[in-house]
Amino acid sequence: MKIVLLSMPDVAPVIMHESAFHMPSLGIASIGANLDAGHDVYLIDLIRKRRKLRGYLTRTLLRIRPHVVGLSTMTWQYATCIKLIRLVRSLLPDVKIVLGGYHATLMYQEIADGPEAAQIDFMIRGEGEMAFNALVSALESDGRLENVNSLSYKKKGVFIHNPPKDLLDLSRLKLPIRDGRRLTKGYHIMNHHCEVMETSRGCTRNCNFCSIRHMYGRAFRSFPIDRILADIDDIYYRRKVRWIFVSDDNMVMDPDRVIALCDAIIARRYRNLFFVVQADCVTMARNEAMVRIMAQAGFKSIFLGIENASPKNLQAAHKGDILAHSRKAVALCHKYGIMVVGGMIFGFPDDSENEIIANYQFLKSTGADTAYCQILTPYPKTGIRQELMDAGLVTNPHDYTRYNGMWANVRTHHLSAEQLHYLYWYHRLNVMGWWEPSDRIRRQGKLWTSIWLYFFRPLMKIVVARAQKKYGWKGRYEREIARLEKINRFENLDRVG
Repeated sequence: MKIVLLSMPDVAPVIMHESAFHMPSLGIASIGANLDAGHDVYLIDLIRKRRKLRGYLTRTLLRIRPHVVGLSTMTWQYATCIKLIRLVRSLLPDVKIVLGGYHATLMYQEIADGPEAAQIDFMIRGEGEMAFNALVSALESDGRLENVNSLSYKKKGVFIHNPPKDLLDLSRLKLPIRDGRRLTKGYHIMNHHCEVMETSRGCTRNCNFCSIRHMYGRAFRSFPIDRILADIDDIYYRRKVRWIFVSDDNMVMDPDRVIALCDAIIARRYRNLFFVVQADCVTMARNEAMVRIMAQAGFKSIFLGIENASPKNLQAAHKGDILAHSRKAVALCHKYGIMVVGGMIFGFPDDSENEIIANYQFLKSTGADTAYCQILTPYPKTGIRQELMDAGLVTNPHDYTRYNGMWANVRTHHLSAEQLHYLYWYHRLNVMGWWEPSDRIRRQGKLWTSIWLYFFRPLMKIVVARAQKKYGWKGRYEREIARLEKINRFENLDRVG
């Protein structure tokens, strides 16, 4: 069978700009790799084809004429996903359309009950590798769909939801099929050509704003070290890529495993190989030996979930009192030359303007090299969503296009959603100021930090000063909002036929 797997083109202005990170989808590469032999599999990462998207897909799909099209989508990308499904259906009326990813896992019943259900043939909930393979095998052999665990399929026009499958044995998964990509260029982290891999899945933490447990349960599983090394070899030797984003939900859940993995990486004697990961502050703060060997193994940048400076807000998020751990985790990373991206969340129920200022001040005081700041988002099925709904604090319960952490979908007891969004933007500019790359960042990205320091920043200061004089703070904010609203519209997808 001919199978096309699509990831979404939607992006978010993470850290500084929506073009700073364009990374390939690991999910569709893994699903494609774990199909039985004999299929023609095509991977299309639409993040690399944001312009002229309709024309490209039309030409490509009519050339391939697949039997099955699978689409992986996050909740905030779902509106775009539906546009793509309509386009696919108009081009290939008889193709089988399969929806997977977080949104299908979290919201399968709502999708089944909604108007878009008529366009979708199947949904796969949770981990997709084995379920998608079983579905394709059943379609190829007229097998029984009711035997495919984690599958939602139609019977007399109504979706039937099969029981979920147990969590996968990760040792059975094959390496991602990166050779299947139709779009092969332009994947980067801040101008560094990059690839994506994973060493584990899941997290046992209890954060109530997170939806990971609905994908993997409250569990942590790791890939065998030999399999991880084989994946690195594929990236390093075959792809000639030197920057790897490790997509683990929380890589450091098992410090002994991390140390063993780092020992194995060091023993391979890779040259100029660097990793970007995400980790929790508590584990990092408590395991200096692990941090030290991670630095030796090439872990150059770590996202740390600092989350908030308020003990009350941390308690509301089920994070516990991690303030001291946050400071120590940043300090340990810096001690061994690791760059830190500090993650913060704003907009908890009791937040006022003073709390927003205090949180930015705390983040700045930690010395984190850069920041990834979000507004508390009531993601479907999370504990915090229900709490916020019960308190009447969710102002946007249904427009998921704004559920990417960059928009205020909630109010607080002191601030409207509009005020929260404005103050989140305003105080970041005032408290954090103009970004000053640390020595760690300068060493990792000499070219783009130099361009920023000696060209873009001086230029931007002039541009911003003129805009400030002409529009004021409110006017600048309104112009930024207007720009952000256009990022993921893909208006040419609205026309079908």
